[in-house]
Amino acid sequence: MDSSPNLINILKEIVSNGSIDTSKIKLLSQEEQELIKELHNNGLLEEALLYVESIDAEKNWDELKERINVKKNPIVINWKNIFQYAAVFVGLLSLVYVFQYKTDSQTKTVIPADAIQLVLENGDVQILSPNGDQQIIKKNGEVVASQKENQISYSSSRVIDKLVYNEIKIPYGKTFVVTLSDGTVVNMNAGSSLKYPVQFIKGHNREVVLEGEAFFDVTKDKAHPFIVKTRGVDVRVLGTKFNVSSYKEEVDINTVLVEGSVSLSSAATPNEKAMLVPGEKGTWNNQKRAITVEKVDTRFYTEWMNGELVFRKTAFKDIIIKLERSYNVTIENNRKDLLAKKFNASFNKNIESIEVVLETMSKIQDFTFKKEGKLIKIN
Repeated sequence: MDSSPNLINILKEIVSNGSIDTSKIKLLSQEEQELIKELHNNGLLEEALLYVESIDAEKNWDELKERINVKKNPIVINWKNIFQYAAVFVGLLSLVYVFQYKTDSQTKTVIPADAIQLVLENGDVQILSPNGDQQIIKKNGEVVASQKENQISYSSSRVIDKLVYNEIKIPYGKTFVVTLSDGTVVNMNAGSSLKYPVQFIKGHNREVVLEGEAFFDVTKDKAHPFIVKTRGVDVRVLGTKFNVSSYKEEVDINTVLVEGSVSLSSAATPNEKAMLVPGEKGTWNNQKRAITVEKVDTRFYTEWMNGELVFRKTAFKDIIIKLERSYNVTIENNRKDLLAKKFNASFNKNIESIEVVLETMSKIQDFTFKKEGKLIKIN
């Protein structure tokens, strides 16, 4: 369920267009849908929008509760002469209070496990639909980013002197694209998160924090190096294209360079650096505490952006992890003898279902499986 910023965006669209988009309305909760209809029927949409954008929800909620406690008779509220009906006002104000500010510790928004989450600087969480079209608006009404389907874009339209961070979390089974304020494009893989400044500041390095996997197409800026921080490893560049894979369940942190140059270093030994040239993979092993470099075919490490799953001499135990992540399923493997078996295979998750993938692999290693919802049992 989307929070009140989505409700406010829909209010804006209706006021601007003069009509209700039923596909957008369906994204709201039942309570929000009923509220929109009641406002529309009473001709109060424009007044409601003006009021919501101007109120201090917490302050006015306290005032409302005081009035309710004082008056036992039906309440008639004429604050700012905005609403003709107290029930409409109470509904709108309570939704803004509960969903946007959440100051009551007992009130919690339930976030689906498969939702793309955008965590704002004040801790508020917005749910991003992969097919969404909306503006990301701060509490003060400032637009900080715009979402268009599977991509969110930030701008550097004003001068700021303080770093403010957002974080995006991508669930299993989904991918997403983030365009940072400097124009750097980040393709996020499933099961990943990225913490980044809403806007980079002149005189400061461009630093982001990654967990999981992402492909970076970094805008060149010699004066402001771009640094990806992940699990104690720093990937430092000026402008280049590279892939970083750093899932917490994996021992290795891999950086594959497609274009430009990067340097790798660990937080423990920052003076020990490894330089990569295009076509090389740098690997930091958390057990050996060392960086190794080797020549690779970069396509094997970047085709995931096109939905491709490429396995080259990959152990079945590692394949299971990637399949769970890509298809948003849980695989229960009851064939322990398969764990070390290695496979060479290529699949496209946008074309081939998880059933097709496992059926193909079962013909090679002779196993059976059963799918029950999102649980798959291998026997």
